[in-house]
Amino acid sequence: MAIPVHANVYGQWTNSPPDDPRYFPLAVWLQAPQNAEKFKAAGINCYVGLWKGPTEEQLVALKAAGMPVICEQNDIGLKHKSNPIIIGWMHGDEPDNAQSLGEGEGYGPPVPSRDIVRYYRKLRMADPTRPVLLNLGQGVAWDDWYGRGVRTNKPEDYPKYLKGCDIASFDIYPAVHEHPEVAGNLWFVPRGVERLRRWTKGRKVVWNCIEASRIGNVQVKPTPVQIKAEVWMSLIHGSMGLIYFVHQFKPKFVEASLLADPELLKAVTEINAQIHELAPVLNSPTIEHGGTVESSSPEVPIALMVKRHAGATYVFSVAMRGQSVTGSFTLRGLKGTTTGEVLGERRTLKVRGGRFQDDFDGYGVHLYRITAR
Repeated sequence: MAIPVHANVYGQWTNSPPDDPRYFPLAVWLQAPQNAEKFKAAGINCYVGLWKGPTEEQLVALKAAGMPVICEQNDIGLKHKSNPIIIGWMHGDEPDNAQSLGEGEGYGPPVPSRDIVRYYRKLRMADPTRPVLLNLGQGVAWDDWYGRGVRTNKPEDYPKYLKGCDIASFDIYPAVHEHPEVAGNLWFVPRGVERLRRWTKGRKVVWNCIEASRIGNVQVKPTPVQIKAEVWMSLIHGSMGLIYFVHQFKPKFVEASLLADPELLKAVTEINAQIHELAPVLNSPTIEHGGTVESSSPEVPIALMVKRHAGATYVFSVAMRGQSVTGSFTLRGLKGTTTGEVLGERRTLKVRGGRFQDDFDGYGVHLYRITAR
C-alpha cells in the first residue's frame, strides 16, 4: 500500500516520531545535546545522529531537554530500548558513496546494497519497535556525482539500497555547491525527493536534508530565500520530514554554525514556525489533480500542492528556477468569487471560479489559504 504524501504513518511503530497530525519532523544533523534547548527554540523537534554515540551522557542530556533522537544502535542504545527519547535507529551516513580505505589510502567502492539490507534486518530483529533511517548521498539527485567512485552514474543501485530502511533520506546542497552543474540549481533537492518516492513506490517515508550553513564554501552561504525555497520544494514534492545540516567546515570548523548566524537562524526559525502551524494541513491527504498552474515562462515551472483542511483549500507553490515569473492558477471544485489569504505575507487576492494569478520572484514561495463563501 502506497503511503500518501504527508500522511502520519508512525503509528506502525511503538517507539517512533509522534503519530499526531500536529507533528511534523524538523530535525538537525549530528549536533551536541548541550545545544538542544537552543535548537528547540528555533523549531527543531528531533536530532538525527550523535557523535560517537549514543552515550549515556548524550541520552541523559537529550531526555532533560525533551529532544527525541534517531541514532545508531550501539550497545548503549540497545540498553536504552525502553527509553522513549530514542525514536528511531539509523545506518551509517551515505553508504552509497565511495568508502574511505583509511587516511592516505584512498577510497574503495560504496557499501554494497546487500550489506545495507542485511544490517537493516539485524537492526529490526534487535528492536522492531522503531523505524530505521537511511541517509544517502547526492547521487540520489545527481547521476554524475563522482563521489560514488566506481558506481558513479549508476542510479539503478538506489532501489536496492532503499529495501534496507523504513525512512529514506538524502542530501545535496546546491546553494553552496562548487560544481557548475549543480551550483545554484536548487531544483536538485526536489528531484531527489521525487526519485526517493518513485524508487520506494511511495511505500516508505521520505525525508531529506536542507543546507543551512556555508558548509565548506568560503565564498557563499545559502540565503534565507534559498533555504525557504528548498524547504517548500521538498514538501511540495513529497518530503515528510526535514533534516537541517548546520555544520561549517571552512574557513574554520563550527559544529552549530546556524546558532551563530543571526540572519540564517532567524530565517530557519520563521520557516519552522510556519511549518509547525501548518502541520495539520501538511499531514492531511494531498488532493491529487486538485489544481494546475501555468507559468508565464516555460523555462520557469511552478510547482504546487493542494490540500483541503477544516473547510479551507490550501495551495502551496514555489517557482522552480531563479527567474521572476507569473503563475495562473486553476483549482478544481471552487466556484464563485472569494478571497485568498497569502500566508505570512499580509496580503490577499481575489479568487474567481477557482482562478487567480500571482507574481513570483526567482525561487519565490507563496502559500495560500482559500475559504469558499
